[in-house]
Order: sequence, then structure tokens, then C-alpha cells
Amino acid sequence: MENLFAAAYRCIMLCDPGEKVDQTRLVVQRWREGRLTAESDEPPKSIEIPGKPEKPVLVNPRVLPRRSFHTPEGRAALLHAITHIEFNAINLALDAVYRFRDLPLEYYSDWFKVADEEAQHFTLLRDRLRLLGYDYGDFDAHNGLWDMALRTAHDVLIRMALVPRVMEARGLDVTPGMIQRFQSINDDLSVDVLNVILKEEVGHVEIGSRWFHYFCDQRDLPREKTYLDLMQQYAQGRVKPPIDREARIAAGFTEQELQYLEGLL
Repeated sequence: MENLFAAAYRCIMLCDPGEKVDQTRLVVQRWREGRLTAESDEPPKSIEIPGKPEKPVLVNPRVLPRRSFHTPEGRAALLHAITHIEFNAINLALDAVYRFRDLPLEYYSDWFKVADEEAQHFTLLRDRLRLLGYDYGDFDAHNGLWDMALRTAHDVLIRMALVPRVMEARGLDVTPGMIQRFQSINDDLSVDVLNVILKEEVGHVEIGSRWFHYFCDQRDLPREKTYLDLMQQYAQGRVKPPIDREARIAAGFTEQELQYLEGLL
């Protein structure tokens, strides 16, 4: 019987986006059916670059061109940027499974669930792009998401604090504004896709919060102070407005954490 770590690694390293989606969903199904074991004697490998297609070309975020939302190309570029985030989110969820060993089985089930939903999000967005006459890879993108995976590869507590509770949580803040922009031009198909993603991303961040709290309690660390200290160390401590308080509270943030992020503490 294959172990879940080998299966997750295999999916991470796949380069073709469609194959990565299909194989990720298959692996999740096999895990749910009890056809993967959580036992392995092999330590995790460092993954400097996960599997990815030749395009999009990855560039420094500062050199990505700004395109007007009022043009078809500009709207496609925005959807492409979100599609790229979801592609990386598949790898990030799979790496949360692959990298950290000897954890409760519920942990692996949670992050396989996230990987499965991220694969669905990528597919929804790619299908929408194709309806608009574009595809994933038609615009340049950046690699900042995987950089955070590398910076947090040494500690599952830090990974839980900074990937779901910083990077994914940012999506909770900005997606409502994007939905409003697409509503303003009556693009109901894009609105529907983004609403699905927003609803499920709240759950992803909540999973991160729950496991962050678990690891803090396991190590007898204060939850809020540990999070705020890690924010100072890794993420400059604050978050640019807007902050969606309702979504973040649903995802496990406390009032003290929100006030700190808003610069009120």
C-alpha cells in the first residue's frame, strides 16, 4: 500500500496543471477510502521548486504590468492572477501533508480536503478563463506563495500560522472587493466562481487556525502572543486594509489578533 507522503509528493511534482488536478483528487479519494497509509521511514525532501508548467513565466511581482479592469484583457489578467494563486494553493496544501510527519490522522484529512477544494477552484477559474478566450499561462505571474512554503518548511506551527492565517486569510479580505467589481459589469459567471471560492477559503483558514491552536497548546505556548510574534518576524506585523472582520472571525481569528493586524494595539 502506498503511503500518503509519497502520493502527495508525486502530485506536488507533476508539471501539467490538468494532471496535477486529476491526480490530487484521485489521491484524496484513495485516502478517504483507506487505501493510503500514514507510515513512512523516509524523511521529507526539500522542494525548492514544485512541479509547474513552462508558462506562466514567473517574474518579480514588481515588474508585473498593471492592466485596466475596464478592458477584456485586464479582467482576464485579474482572473489569471487568482487562478495562479489557486494552482499554488494545491501545492501548498499537498506540502502541508507531505512535509510534516507523525501527526494526527485528522490533520492529514483536513489538508487533503483543502488540496481537493483548491484543485476544484483552479478548475473553475481555468474554465472561466477559457470561456473568455484565454488560458492559464497566458500572463506572467510571480512565485511569492511558494517562497513562504520554503520559509516555513522547518516547523508545522509556523506553517499553520503564516500560510493559512496570513496568505490565505488575505484572500478573505480582498475577494469581496473583486466580486463587487465583477458584479459592476454584470459578469455573473465570474461572480459565481469567486463566491464559491470565498466560502470555501473561510474553511481553509479555519483549518489553519485550528491546527495552529493545537500545536500552540501542545507546546504550551500562548496562542495570540505566538501568532503576533510570528507576524512580526515573518510578515511585517500588520495587514493593509481592508480587513474582513466577519470572515476572519469565522475563520478563527480573535478580537485581539484583529486589532493588532489593524494597528490598533
